[in-house]
Parts: sequence; structure tokens; C-alpha cells
Amino acid sequence: MLLAEQRQLLCEHGRRAVETGLVIGTSGNLSVRLGDLVAVTPGGVALDRLEPEACPVVDVEGHLVEGELQPSSETPMHLAVYAATGAGAVVHTHSVFGAVVATTMTELPPIHYNTMLLGGTVRVAEYATYGTSELAANVEAALRDRRAALLANHGGVTIGDDLPQAFEATRLLEWLCEVYVRARAVGEPRVLTEEQLSAVVLRALQTPGFPRRENDRPAELPVPFPDTPT
Repeated sequence: MLLAEQRQLLCEHGRRAVETGLVIGTSGNLSVRLGDLVAVTPGGVALDRLEPEACPVVDVEGHLVEGELQPSSETPMHLAVYAATGAGAVVHTHSVFGAVVATTMTELPPIHYNTMLLGGTVRVAEYATYGTSELAANVEAALRDRRAALLANHGGVTIGDDLPQAFEATRLLEWLCEVYVRARAVGEPRVLTEEQLSAVVLRALQTPGFPRRENDRPAELPVPFPDTPT
């Protein structure tokens, strides 16, 4: 079976997405890229009911290579993101607070310094019908120099070097959206300045043990693992 390990990861993280409330029903989709092949969740199947062999494998052009089920209708968006970013995994969810912000805002303001772990202020991609090339292009633009974007009146999408990292970025995006929504219920949230955000980046780069890749730019700081000091 092609990409057996990657397809197993899709099942594991699909279950986690359901258990943590990031998706309901058959909404949401995940994918992992290895070379010129992409394992993606199938359309019309709840993420907590997936089996590895049910996850189709496509090439970077979108042609089905292996699998009996059709890939998610959002596969064109995933492939466009891979082509534009070089990411190793993509996670797309319809989480509650992410959808609230995506329905009401044009961006998620940086009210917490952990925003920088996603590359900075999270943009909201312009609305387009799901599964279309127009949506794929809008998401590609919103993700430029970022690890996360929101989709107007839709949900959110995150990327990572691998699926665990992309999934943690999704969890962080939802947390940031929830903090913002709850803060608005109390008062007007304070937004961090560019100077304050730049100081956070410098501090992170000087922190021993902070995971980073060689020549990371501020917008490319990786999402930390759970035991990373922040």
C-alpha cells in the first residue's frame, strides 16, 4: 500500500480532530505529502471512521493513484497550498471559533504573542465556493509567509512540515480565535504592536531548545512541541 505510514497518520489525526471538536460530521480534511504523492482524506467519510486503505493517494496534479474512494472535494486547495509553500501536510477544519472569526472579520488581530508561531496576523481568505480553483487561489494568497489562514464564512487551514505540526497549528489557531471571541465579550482586546511582536521573535530565537530550522525568518518560526518553553 502506497504511503501506508502517512495514511495511518491521517486516520489518527482525523480521530483527534473529531474528539477535540475541530470538525463535525464529514466536514474537514487532512493530507500529507511525500515527494510527488499526496495521501488525503476521502470525501463523504467522517474523520473518526477512517481506515488507512480508505484514504486515497493522488499525484501533485490531482490524479488518483491508489484507492477506491474519491479524494476530498477540497483536494485542489491542498495541492495549491503544497505547490505554493512546500509544506509537508495540510489540515482544514470547520472549528467553531475559527468559523466565528472567519464569518465576521477580515483578519485575526495579534492579541497574543503566540500569534507569531503562525507567522503573524492571520488573514481571512476571500469567500469562494468550496472545492473550486478560486478558493484554492484565495487560500494560497492568505497563507503567504504564514502557517495558518481563515476562510471567509467557512473555516481554517494550517500547514506544517509534517501532519503532527500542521495539526498543532490548527489547535493553536482555534485557541487564538477563542481567546479573541471571548475577549470581545468582555471588552475591546488590546492588539500587540509590531515592535512587541518583533521582540517576541527575537526572544524565541534566543531561547535554548526552541525548535527552529536553519535560516528561519520570523514568519517561519515553527509551532512548538508541547514541552517547548514559551
